[in-house]
Amino acid sequence: MKKHILTAVALILVGIAPLMAQKSFYDFTVQTIDGQQFKFSDLKGKKVMIVNTASRCGFTPQYADLELLNTAYGGDKFVIIAFPENNFLNQEPGTNEEIKTFCTSKYNVTFPLMAKISVKGADMHPLYQWLTQKSKNGVLDSEVQWNFQKYLIDENGNLVGYLKPSVKPLSDPVILWVTKNQFTQDK
Repeated sequence: MKKHILTAVALILVGIAPLMAQKSFYDFTVQTIDGQQFKFSDLKGKKVMIVNTASRCGFTPQYADLELLNTAYGGDKFVIIAFPENNFLNQEPGTNEEIKTFCTSKYNVTFPLMAKISVKGADMHPLYQWLTQKSKNGVLDSEVQWNFQKYLIDENGNLVGYLKPSVKPLSDPVILWVTKNQFTQDK
């Protein structure tokens, strides 16, 4: 009997160990566009929208609506974080400095801009591995389809889901999630 109990405990621990070793959203530290460290642990208690961005995309005007969303709801309870990337048709070829100048001069962006990363492929940033792999985020598998895909993280650091690039930042699904915690994953 004792042997069976020990075997059962061992099997449970083997099954739980990968989950315990799994990184949480709050374990990530990323680099800002200015080269500073940005700890996601500082975001505890806030809803977070992670957006992969590009300056030469048909969706680039979403920067304006993201800034309006940030102005209306950003602060103590909600934050938008942009990650420039060049994974889709070379639509973000600029340096971090060029990207920052573009975002602030053309769209008056005040929400946090991070350093340019990769959101797919062999060099995918660890944050995007977490966002897109159920084995890491515990919720769902996804693929970044294009620039301006939006990942939604709740106040407890849990992935809620994502919105396709075509979903505008001021659309009903976004506003309902930010203001009322209502979200339905679009399949």
